[in-house]
Amino acid sequence: MSAETIRILIADDQAIIREALAALVRLEPDLEVVGLAGDPGGVVALAAEHEPDVILMDVQMPGDAAVKDGIEATAKIVERRPATRVIILTTFGRPGYLRRAMEAGAVGFMVKDAPADRLVDGIRRVASGLRVVDPTLAADSLSIGASPLTDRETQVLAAAADGGSTAVIASSVFLSEGTVRNHLSAAMGKLGAGSRAEAVRIATDNGWLG
Repeated sequence: MSAETIRILIADDQAIIREALAALVRLEPDLEVVGLAGDPGGVVALAAEHEPDVILMDVQMPGDAAVKDGIEATAKIVERRPATRVIILTTFGRPGYLRRAMEAGAVGFMVKDAPADRLVDGIRRVASGLRVVDPTLAADSLSIGASPLTDRETQVLAAAADGGSTAVIASSVFLSEGTVRNHLSAAMGKLGAGSRAEAVRIATDNGWLG
């Protein structure tokens, strides 16, 4: 990293947010925007091309089978170039995202409505080797604890996230439809969910579904 300038790559699937973040960063004399990406695969490619010091990474960018979201993009980038520091930005302050982001190698996690000066300070802090995590999310994440779901319940619930029928889920996880129904029922009971969709949301928010 240059002693004078911190090189920034910004990734967000919404163009208006990308441009707003870029405009904010460009106001700072020690920060330079080296690229903008609108999807997970794009940010992985630009990171390899530009080797930025810091990436502002949207967590919920829709991707494809190769790189499905910002967290998977983070893992790929950090694996290939550990010197790049990733700050996850999200509209949704969900503790589960924080846990997954840290496991992927991110060193920062901030909500998008944080004050501008806090974001800029966060960029400088991670560039200097520190971590920056929203304190409320950090506390919530620590309070959640381990998943109550078994490995099979987790597998079935993850398959249910796509909204397929019981038959489709059963085919994807190589179980009978009756067994799938039993696992879904058990997962819903453990999570206090009234439907499989609610169970998926709760488990995702808590970081129990990858």
